[in-house]
Amino acid sequence: MARYIFITGGVVSSLGKGLASAALGALLQARGYSVRLRKLDPYLNVDPGTMSPFEHGEVFVTDDGAETDLDLGHYERFTGVAARNTDSVSSGRVYSTVLEKERRGDYLGKTIQVIPHVTNEIKEFLHIGDDEVDFMLCEIGGTVGDIEGLPFFEAIRQFSQDKPRGECIFMHLTLLPYLAASGELKTKPTQHSVKELRSIGIAPDVLVCRSEQPIPEKEREKIGLFCNVRKDMVIAAYDLKSIYEAPLAYHREGLDQAVLDAFGIAPAPKPDLSRWEDVADRVFHPEGEVKIAIVGKYTQLEDAYKSIAEALTHGGMANRVKVKIEWVDAEVFDKSDAAPYLEGFHAILVPGGFGERGTEGKIKAAEYARTHKIPYLGICLGMQMAVIEAARNVANLADAGSEEFDHEAGGKRFTPVVYHLKEWVQGNHKVARKVTDDKGGTMRLGAYTATLAEGSKVAEIYGTTTIEERHRHRYEVDTKYREQLEACGLQFSGMSPDGKLPEIVEWKDHPWFIGVQYHPELKSKPFDPHPLFEGFVKAAKDNSRLV
Repeated sequence: MARYIFITGGVVSSLGKGLASAALGALLQARGYSVRLRKLDPYLNVDPGTMSPFEHGEVFVTDDGAETDLDLGHYERFTGVAARNTDSVSSGRVYSTVLEKERRGDYLGKTIQVIPHVTNEIKEFLHIGDDEVDFMLCEIGGTVGDIEGLPFFEAIRQFSQDKPRGECIFMHLTLLPYLAASGELKTKPTQHSVKELRSIGIAPDVLVCRSEQPIPEKEREKIGLFCNVRKDMVIAAYDLKSIYEAPLAYHREGLDQAVLDAFGIAPAPKPDLSRWEDVADRVFHPEGEVKIAIVGKYTQLEDAYKSIAEALTHGGMANRVKVKIEWVDAEVFDKSDAAPYLEGFHAILVPGGFGERGTEGKIKAAEYARTHKIPYLGICLGMQMAVIEAARNVANLADAGSEEFDHEAGGKRFTPVVYHLKEWVQGNHKVARKVTDDKGGTMRLGAYTATLAEGSKVAEIYGTTTIEERHRHRYEVDTKYREQLEACGLQFSGMSPDGKLPEIVEWKDHPWFIGVQYHPELKSKPFDPHPLFEGFVKAAKDNSRLV
């Protein structure tokens, strides 16, 4: 049975619980253990799928079609363990399940309460797959003291009591603020955070203290004394130049050893950190630099494109170059020339998105990349904009557009080369959707197979003609216009196995211009870069030598 590590946070949010969890998972793997990481989010949305990227950052999609928190992306990138639907749960999903059971009569007329019914549901979720791995790492979103997080804290308290002694530990992440005026690290916020945690029945075994300054021995002793943890269980978490330094940095501070000591595992297997030493070497010793423009509509919040930014970094590591990303707001050149904004970049990437805002700018970015022979990668909406650009400017369909924009505006304005996907094949059955369906969870979600054309650029990049990639969209390029577009040189080089849904397009007479309907960034890892991003950054590197 799995041992459980519950990771909680205090003082302030965004301290890096997800990164600490992912790094710890990687360190346990380096010692030969199997791990799985989970996220328990207190918000009342069933999942983050209907949230604006400005609210919550990107939505990370799993192979089995779950729309989850971006922290699951960190988990996958650091451990290589594919996340599942059962690795993410929110208050909304828990309450929804409890209420469905109540309506069915499963509770036999009992009064439904947070304790025991809601907490039992959370505990059932925690038990899933506990016989599959050595360690289960469960991160609780938010900070201790948040009212919406209380059911989760109570559930993990009960869960640790239900398990035999020594099978669960608690790791608490806090902040040690530095007051420049007095030249002191202040431990009081950490003391209060631990006091709050202990008041609800949870005593931390390991304290991870986020700090900009080195933590003096005196302060460590003080934290250990007042928070009732051993001094060697107080782990420093300093700011890093790269997140991929985190496993090595936490190992230097003794996090993995502290966790194993808390479980009483001795002697512990020695870690093999060669993978992370190679990753760090590639990050910190590049042999060149490329400039890549990301032309998007959520550029004010970089977390909206977290996986794309990380996948570009991985592509840079594979090519031994530093990728300098510049965020370009697509709306800036919606009605003006794109050239002044895109000159000087070695490659252009247009990511996914929803709604019409900023799409004319994305179309201009695709046109600029096509006409100036600059490497281009279009992802999801970025592919659709490249197809619309080709239809308008090469295939003489001047009013080409997407049904999505007409649905949003409430009137027909475009020839829909991109249409609302009404049915598709998933496994052995058909899925049907209507425009009027609920928004949550109704897209084409998760991993689907695609067949690549022999001799195409993408077949060369992947080294195979059959791939499986993750999707998240409800609009699709219409194959009705395929013949017309291919006659102009835009090859439909990847299709669904039944030949009905376009997965990839590429310009034949272009050095590197590819649009994909899926999200390749979701499967990229620092030690296993996605082939498309590796190829895209290589094309940018080759282009940089010509500029």
